[in-house]
Amino acid sequence: MAVMTIRNLDDEVRDKLRVRAAQHGRSMEAEVRAILTEAVESPVERTMIECLMELRDAGTDSNFEIPSWVRDEEPRNPFA
Repeated sequence: MAVMTIRNLDDEVRDKLRVRAAQHGRSMEAEVRAILTEAVESPVERTMIECLMELRDAGTDSNFEIPSWVRDEEPRNPFA
């Protein structure tokens, strides 16, 4: 397993981590591991184009058309 050191962490952030860890019944180290694991395993957020298409398809009063060159483009994985 890897070891990581985090330098220059604000005291306020450390204090909030301590409280959050206590609320979840774990150590600060275990809380940070859980936060980091959740962050990297969460699905990729929707792109702006996907949001606009969703608004258009929902029948909102917005009057716009997404250009075909944008609409037909394959979404890119920002982590690739």
